[in-house]
Amino acid sequence: MRIAVLSGKGGTGKTFVSVNMASVAKDSVYVDCDVEEPNGHLFFKPIDIKSEKVSVWIPFAEDNKCVGCRKCVDFCKFNALAYIKDSLFVFEEICHSCGGCILFCPQGALSERQKAVGEIQSGKSGDTAVLTGILNIGEASGIPVIKSLLHNSKMNGSLVINDCPPGSSCAVMESIKDADYCVLVAEPTVFGAHDLAMVYELVTLFGKPHGVVLNKCLESENPAEEYCNKMGIKVLSRIPFDSELGLINSNASIAAKELKPYRELFSGLLETISLEVRHETTSHS
Repeated sequence: MRIAVLSGKGGTGKTFVSVNMASVAKDSVYVDCDVEEPNGHLFFKPIDIKSEKVSVWIPFAEDNKCVGCRKCVDFCKFNALAYIKDSLFVFEEICHSCGGCILFCPQGALSERQKAVGEIQSGKSGDTAVLTGILNIGEASGIPVIKSLLHNSKMNGSLVINDCPPGSSCAVMESIKDADYCVLVAEPTVFGAHDLAMVYELVTLFGKPHGVVLNKCLESENPAEEYCNKMGIKVLSRIPFDSELGLINSNASIAAKELKPYRELFSGLLETISLEVRHETTSHS
């Protein structure tokens, strides 16, 4: 089973929920898809770390073959190519590695070479395999790193937790497309309800089974919960606003390992999700 955990913005507790769910499961895989700013490994502190470079193919020009027709320049919608002073220039930083310019060149003046855009680090923390994607600074897209992460995660464990990037970008779409269930994490504020609506629209568009975890809950009104009630979205769990929990997180410890109530909370959350997935599978069989 693959669970994707996402939120409309950073700071809602997405990584907190992901890390704790992975920690209470046996034979789990935690996959940090937030490749621009991964921090799940700070909690797990994995050992025996192995690194693997992630590369993409980018074009390079052979000036002796280029006749200056500019067909490749006109094709590229990312403006990664320019013909200046009888030479073709490739701006690697904004190239999206689609390969279209090479197909369109009538002279065969463009070839491909590999460029490293990031890396994957894999290690072990107890019963949890920890996979972390790290995008090189300045790269246009983290999708190649996320794709490589998700490919590697298929080789391990029975439960996979995708800790998605915040928001609803292409990187988030890549992170949830193979998920069996999506957990949306929301804060109890008006802005939290707005951000929840954004990711709810995304998972609905993808047709993914989903539910909401309400984090930092107080006894006062909760606009995010009101939105769930209005839209008929299942609330999977409510996590209280807890100063002790904040202290545990700030020390990069895992609450489910430190406090029995949170171990029970996240074990219950996993069981609820498993039942939801089984129900969804049965209803479509």
